[in-house]
Amino acid sequence: MQFSQERLLTTHTGSLPRPADLVEIYAKRAAGETVDEGRLARLADAAMREVVRKQIACGIDVGNNGEQQRESFFLYVQRRMTGFGGRWHRTPHADVERYPQFKAMLAEQTAARRMVDPSLPPKAIGEVRYIDPADADTEPRQFRETLAEIEPNFVEAFMTAPSPGIIAAAVKNEHYPSIEAYVDALAAALRLEYEAIARHGFVLQIDCPDLALEKHRTYQDRSDREFLDFVELIVGAINRATAAIPREQKRLHVCWGNYEGPHDCDVPLKTIWPVIRHADVGGFVLPFANARHAHEFQVLGGMPLDDDQLIVAGVIDSVTNFVEHPEVVANRLETVARTVGDPTRVLAGTDCGFDTQAGKGRVAEDVVWAKLRALAEGARIASARLGLAAEPAPASAG
Repeated sequence: MQFSQERLLTTHTGSLPRPADLVEIYAKRAAGETVDEGRLARLADAAMREVVRKQIACGIDVGNNGEQQRESFFLYVQRRMTGFGGRWHRTPHADVERYPQFKAMLAEQTAARRMVDPSLPPKAIGEVRYIDPADADTEPRQFRETLAEIEPNFVEAFMTAPSPGIIAAAVKNEHYPSIEAYVDALAAALRLEYEAIARHGFVLQIDCPDLALEKHRTYQDRSDREFLDFVELIVGAINRATAAIPREQKRLHVCWGNYEGPHDCDVPLKTIWPVIRHADVGGFVLPFANARHAHEFQVLGGMPLDDDQLIVAGVIDSVTNFVEHPEVVANRLETVARTVGDPTRVLAGTDCGFDTQAGKGRVAEDVVWAKLRALAEGARIASARLGLAAEPAPASAG
């Protein structure tokens, strides 16, 4: 991974807005309707090419394919792997359940959207394994081919893949004798994707909302110790599944769920960080922009990163339509950099993805690109103040 040697580099967390026609076809397929798979592939490829160009235009240094070829950051695996079938109702968020008026409002808003619904995932009803190992190579190959056609380009490129833990938590196990056996099978299957991404020269970002989110979902009625046992299980599985990939080519994204809500049942970062930091990765992607976790960068002061690790600091909220002022972005980055103690080990990022399930994103597409432009401008300002650049670009008025 590139460190911020000459200026604070900018990146984001993965998913970017999908065009309406692509969302529509993903939603139809998720609802069980037959769709034209050839048309879907063409729409997804065109969308991927467009989001690459838009990221570069916005000033993103470390970008990706926007997850355009997937209907969800993790549900897509049911189309690449055996063993999944049926449906079940996912355990609800504990914080949402505490506020019935908010729950009703959220349900009304969700019902009005055409989207891929993550609350009704499949179950594991058989052996989990890749149907065709060659499929793991398709998406990174297409992304690599697209990047070869574009100039100027990213400083570095990344691709995402889900943690075995988010699948184990969301896709109910009705086949394996234990959670350990289920996680092992998922990790073995996902290894193909992890290694394919790395083989094409991309930074691998492992998406692990499970390492924080599941405390107020699957483990909401269980102790912190039981949840930490789960976190340890998943971190160990990730380390084994990515053992062949150099540490500096891996980064881990952790969050408490990419949704607007109270979040007052979230487990504190200081509780889970001692376990998460044992992940054998070169960097962590953490949310520090939202109102519930903006203070938790302080954890990095008391339990610092290893000397060879960096932090992608979420300084842009991914669930509100506020466009952060570049000065706010700069202030947040400066604070994190001073806590870490070395600005070269800080990248500017977003709290989470902007469309983690197709159609579910709450931020309008034109606002997303404005937010990413503000991210780049704020990073330029902070770079100058931290001694990484000579002159900042002028901040927008507002």
